[in-house]
Amino acid sequence: MKIITNKSKGITLIALIITIIILLILAGVTIGILTGDTRNIWKSKRSSIQNKNGRI
Repeated sequence: MKIITNKSKGITLIALIITIIILLILAGVTIGILTGDTRNIWKSKRSSIQNKNGRI
């Protein structure tokens, strides 16, 4: 009598989903850095604070 073993080979669906999520997060961070959106937000907050304090 042969014993049938169920050895799965390849990538599981969960591992694939986790990899895609990590790649999407990295892409979002990279696009944000390349477009400079975070720098513009920081500059606008800084100038807003300076205007409130009366310094320009």
